[in-house]
Amino acid sequence: MRIGIVVDSSIDLPRPFYEREHITILPVTVQIGEASMADDRDEQAALGFLSGEIAARAAEADTTPFTVQQIHDLFLSRLVLDYDYVLCVTMTRTRSAIHENAMQASFSILSDYKPVRQAAGNNTPFALRVVDSQNVFAASGILAVEAARLRAAGEGAPKIRARLEHLALHTHGYMVPPDLHHLRARIRRRGDRSVSFLSATMGTALDIKPILHCNRGETAPVAKVKGFDAAAQKLLNFIEGRVLAGLMTPTICLSYGGELEQMRELPGYVSLRGACEAQNVELFESVMSLTGMVNVGKGALVAGYAGEAAKFG
Repeated sequence: MRIGIVVDSSIDLPRPFYEREHITILPVTVQIGEASMADDRDEQAALGFLSGEIAARAAEADTTPFTVQQIHDLFLSRLVLDYDYVLCVTMTRTRSAIHENAMQASFSILSDYKPVRQAAGNNTPFALRVVDSQNVFAASGILAVEAARLRAAGEGAPKIRARLEHLALHTHGYMVPPDLHHLRARIRRRGDRSVSFLSATMGTALDIKPILHCNRGETAPVAKVKGFDAAAQKLLNFIEGRVLAGLMTPTICLSYGGELEQMRELPGYVSLRGACEAQNVELFESVMSLTGMVNVGKGALVAGYAGEAAKFG
């Protein structure tokens, strides 16, 4: 059975990984004023787009995921011919419409694929399943890496799907946003009032950075630390502790809203990398998606792992 893997572009993994594993990306279009760009994991293009005057207006950005029709057309034009079973992994449904769009598209794809495959001389069934990662950005990457690993190991599609759905429950994402005013502006565009103007102003004035935790589609602060570097170090030290305690997959994913060399200079990074090497845990590092940067701010740090829940501290 030929198994395909599809992800939305907000799932942070290095583009070479996606190319090597032949993983298809569903791009998100980002528009800021008159400027627009399709976010398809071109890291340097994303960083270049968010520069100068455009960067100053990033909080006003509109993000548009692939529509139901676009997903349907992509599958019917290519994926139903290239594969027999496709797993589509998306950002949590609580933060993006891409999961719902993929679910809606799956119904029409499964009803329309037969003539397309038959015209190519293939009369075998085609199957498609959409998996909600229940997480965001780098943390959602844990599922994509595991899907590729299991496929390479020769596992069947139903087993891979079951494994991903189980991992989604135990995947933890952590984020340090650099700019509370930007974060407040973005979440208010979605009708979320969880960060008040007073909190953002006080936090900015005192240089307080929250550390946010996402699991099972829910996001909440777990710590507040003075200074971005100190918050990053606290997060990276915590992730190192989870590596040493044992993970459900041999994978840590990091993403950063800027050049990766800047992330690698953060306190705690070198120690985390050493722990991963010692424990045979693969460390994936990527520039955050354009979608991620406009939503949480340039310079944000995100880390993800799959494992048992642990008290942050």
